[in-house]
Amino acid sequence: MNRPKPYRQRLGKWGEMIAETFLQTKGLVSMGKNIRTHYGEIDLLMKDGEALVFVEVKTRTSLEFGTPEESITPRKQLKMVQSAEACMQEHPEWGSTWRIDVLSIFGHPGDPEPEIVWFENAID
Repeated sequence: MNRPKPYRQRLGKWGEMIAETFLQTKGLVSMGKNIRTHYGEIDLLMKDGEALVFVEVKTRTSLEFGTPEESITPRKQLKMVQSAEACMQEHPEWGSTWRIDVLSIFGHPGDPEPEIVWFENAID
């Protein structure tokens, strides 16, 4: 039986699609999506010139619990760094220049103009 995905999963996939398209319009090149590591999942992997960009996408339809980016806790930040470092160790051919960006998406699936905020090099 093929069940529809829960709303949160559909919302997340929509946000990732919006984020990828947005970054491509800014000149970044898509390298992969939903990359799993021992530490967690990397939403998008992009290339910005010579730099590899690990992208965390946070999507919200309401500000009831804060902005999308406010949901990135110190624990989540640590997992993002660990995931990026694990990928870089597995793929030394990717070079040594990388960063972690966060894209905050506020809107609803089908919304023609969701609010997008791009935090470059969001996590050191």
